[in-house]
Amino acid sequence: MKSAMSTVRSDRIRQVAITLSAVFMFVATLAGFGVIGSRVEQTSAGALAADATLLTPATPAFSLWSLIYFGLFAYVAWQWLPSQAASARARAIGWLAAVSMILNGLWLLVVQFGWLWLSVAVIVALVLDLGLLVQALSRIPASGLLEKVLVDGTFGVYLGWVSVATVANITATLVASGVRPGDLISEMVAVVVLAAAAVIGWLLATRLGGRWAVAAAMVWALGWIAVGRFTGVLESTITGSAAVVAAVAVLAATAAVHLRRPAPVRA
Repeated sequence: MKSAMSTVRSDRIRQVAITLSAVFMFVATLAGFGVIGSRVEQTSAGALAADATLLTPATPAFSLWSLIYFGLFAYVAWQWLPSQAASARARAIGWLAAVSMILNGLWLLVVQFGWLWLSVAVIVALVLDLGLLVQALSRIPASGLLEKVLVDGTFGVYLGWVSVATVANITATLVASGVRPGDLISEMVAVVVLAAAAVIGWLLATRLGGRWAVAAAMVWALGWIAVGRFTGVLESTITGSAAVVAAVAVLAATAAVHLRRPAPVRA
């Protein structure tokens, strides 16, 4: 009896913690959108603006955050459903989800003060946390289509976007810190970094079972890097082309994982 009550209490604490994490993220987001602070692209002397570095996606790319935030807040409501309170999946990812929202909000607050190197530490922690979360989802099948779309889809897109955003964040921080090589060297470095992003996409595909939500978000981010370099103020055909190749590589790696899966045995 005591054990059952303790489990119920633990589940309730987790649900409350997730909700409070979402509230913190929401307040921090108001700062990121300039409601109670400066917009992200206006902080840190413009280091995170769309034309700040060769690896920053064009502005429209960031509209993906609307989908991510909608999914996260829907997840918060979903995890309060009686059917989900004690589910194995909810327990496996609950605290990781809470941490991801805290780190998200913390990143937005850190950049308000121009602490770019600290923002790098935060976003690296975020991508590692999301990697563990999606890995946990891979171990426990979703109970239905709604859960697969709402939970797996949301956190898959979240992970895919943040994986590329981490690369852009590190690059912006280095440039803001005074690392400014010549144009040709900058382009060569950008190509190497984009190749690394493609490798990350391959690793995520192989480790997480080829999740299309992860791949789609990475392709979205890489595609908008290409658009920014082909048409933006900071033009670079070399970088734009490398971004396109990286996007195709991520899609190919994800498709390859699915093609390698054995066909289901028919009775």
